[in-house]
Amino acid sequence: MDDQEVKTEKDQNTSEAESSTEESTEAGSAEEAVEETEASVEEPSESTEEETETAPPEGEDPKTWAEKRAAKKQAKLDKKAQGYKDQIEQLEDKVKRQLAEFENFRNRTEKEKHAMFETGAKSVIEKILPVVDNFERGLATVPEDKKEDPFVDGMERIYKQLLTELENIGVKPIEAVGKEFDPNLHNAVMQVESEEYESGVVAQELQKGYTYRDSVVRHSMVAVVQ
Repeated sequence: MDDQEVKTEKDQNTSEAESSTEESTEAGSAEEAVEETEASVEEPSESTEEETETAPPEGEDPKTWAEKRAAKKQAKLDKKAQGYKDQIEQLEDKVKRQLAEFENFRNRTEKEKHAMFETGAKSVIEKILPVVDNFERGLATVPEDKKEDPFVDGMERIYKQLLTELENIGVKPIEAVGKEFDPNLHNAVMQVESEEYESGVVAQELQKGYTYRDSVVRHSMVAVVQ
């Protein structure tokens, strides 16, 4: 290959490179132009929006237009404020309801707890009362000359201490003899004749009854004058 052919080939390569560069430059310029056009079309400038909003229509009094625009804006604000107010009222009502439900639940739980405690206490007291009965029966059989015996004195003290502790927790004996028969307190198992008491009055107590905080734990077993 001679010098003339080499030169011609170099000139052709140079021309092709320059042509490619020009095409790339033109393509980039075209893309940039399209992007600028889209940006200008997509969003109007804030100044244009403001001019559109603030400019009154032709033939309309600017003052009247401004008043209408302000009234419309105020109406929107009032509607929005009313919506917030309604939401607040609904939330307040919901909170009040929940507080009321919680208070009812707490009261109900306290009542149930108290009822369970009362039931458990009565069950324990019912089991202790026969022990009290046995103390009374045993001490009633002690002869007069043996009542000063240390053992008898010790049993007497334990019996009195047991009654004191029962009284401290609210357990009290039911009065029976000489009282008018009350089915809420007394359990009549027999009728007797008596010159001392009138008819319908308890003449004899066969088994002592007890109450716990104004409720009957065990009715008195009694004999009533007929």
